[in-house]
Amino acid sequence: MPEPRIVVEVMYAGVAVLRRTLTLPAGSTAVQAVEASGLLALLPDGAFDRQRLGVFAQRVEAEHVLQDGDRVEIYRPLQLDPMEARRRRARGA
Repeated sequence: MPEPRIVVEVMYAGVAVLRRTLTLPAGSTAVQAVEASGLLALLPDGAFDRQRLGVFAQRVEAEHVLQDGDRVEIYRPLQLDPMEARRRRARGA
């Protein structure tokens, strides 16, 4: 009997959106999907951090077990503290 498989998507939104659709064994984790996608070789240095992963805009741990149809998102580091960005917008308005 064949091993159960799931289909997931892995994406990174930087200057360009990078997206891969993969078929993995059932029980695969978010970090396993990222590694299997091949996107790590295309990302800028320091862009990947195991702590900045999500599934459908909800932050998840690297060891989160994926379900069929999940979209794993690799989040970019913040360029500016959100509170400082708000202060700058308030001063400019």
